[in-house]
Amino acid sequence: MNTLALKINDRIEAVYFTRDSLVVDLIDGRTISVPLAWYPKLLRASPKERAHWEICGGGYGIHWPEIDEDLSVEGLLRGSPAPRAKKIKRVKRVIKQKTRRLTSHRRLKNKFKNF
Repeated sequence: MNTLALKINDRIEAVYFTRDSLVVDLIDGRTISVPLAWYPKLLRASPKERAHWEICGGGYGIHWPEIDEDLSVEGLLRGSPAPRAKKIKRVKRVIKQKTRRLTSHRRLKNKFKNF
C-alpha cells in the first residue's frame, strides 16, 4: 500500500486563483495547480469569498470560513477532486448517454414513420 507522507516542507505559503484554477504555493517552492471545477463550492463562491481563506491544520490545510470548505495539501498532492465533483461528472456523463440514445431512437422512429 502506498501512502503519502507529508513533510514539513509540504506546508502552505499562499493560495490564489486564476480564471479556472486553484493555485497553492508551498513553503518549499513547489506550486500545486488544480482545476477549480474539482471544488464546486469554490467554483460557485464569489471572488471575495475565495480570497478569504485561512491556513489550518498546522499549515497542511486551507479553510474558507464563508463557504465552509476545507482542503488539505495531501488531497491536492494526490490530485483528489471533491467527492461531489466526481458525482456531478458521472451524472453529466449518464445524462449525455441517455440523451444520445433518445436522439437515436427519435431518428429511427422518424425514419420509419411513413412505413
